[in-house]
Amino acid sequence: MTDEITKQELELKKQKIEEKVEKLKERLGETKVVKTEEHVVEKRKDKEERIAILSIYTTFNNTIINLTDLAGNSIVKFSGGQSTKQSRLKANPTIAMFIAQRISEEAKDNGITGFYVRIRSETGQTNPGPGAHSAIKALTRAGFKIISVMDTTRIARGGPKAKGGRRGRRV
Repeated sequence: MTDEITKQELELKKQKIEEKVEKLKERLGETKVVKTEEHVVEKRKDKEERIAILSIYTTFNNTIINLTDLAGNSIVKFSGGQSTKQSRLKANPTIAMFIAQRISEEAKDNGITGFYVRIRSETGQTNPGPGAHSAIKALTRAGFKIISVMDTTRIARGGPKAKGGRRGRRV
């Protein structure tokens, strides 16, 4: 008699566990069920990471951010002039943060989770404009994974002769 009761109790427990598993499946979405002898364990599938390239071009007059996929096809592009109409504010760190928020909205719509960041400033400049750092900070706050940050500023090597003659421009 006790053997039959324990078997019935075991069957009831198994049914309750299966019901809980079904409820968890509905709540979590895609899951993978791993069965062991005693327990039914749920393992969540890792979401597939989608990576993109984020190009930030910062000067002391403007900030332009371009989001492309790994093949180089442009997804979205925003500049400081699209956020503000005042010329003096286009290179402002606050405006760069607003641009980064708009980029992050578009990236989330496309399912992108991480970025390779390429910062570029004007040729020959020693450091990027004021918007680069704040844009990257805004993107990390939005929950994106920054894989690497690379400076792709072009360096002048000689080039054409400077205007003004041998002794320079005399005022």
